[in-house]
Amino acid sequence: MSQKDVKESLLEQLRLQGKTADFYGDLVEDYMHYWKLKKDLIQDIKKRGIRYEAMNGNGIKVEKTNESVQNLQKTTAIMLKILSDLGLRDQISNESEADGYL
Repeated sequence: MSQKDVKESLLEQLRLQGKTADFYGDLVEDYMHYWKLKKDLIQDIKKRGIRYEAMNGNGIKVEKTNESVQNLQKTTAIMLKILSDLGLRDQISNESEADGYL
């Protein structure tokens, strides 16, 4: 799913709930910032792994923990909090329940 698709889906779900104030749009923008950050963190973990080798100040190779792992956990928690604040934990359909029985 693309960034544009995610944003449009969130805005549509808010619209269906009647939440059209600028405040909600601002929270969606915040969510999208974290969505992009999450993708970048995942790429970094794929590239460098959970741990990676680096040179310390004395020119000695040392193994370091990839901080992207912790940052990914924090970012995901923030994203879930934003969704909760928006009341969007479950996707809302614009079809009525009866539509599925036709």
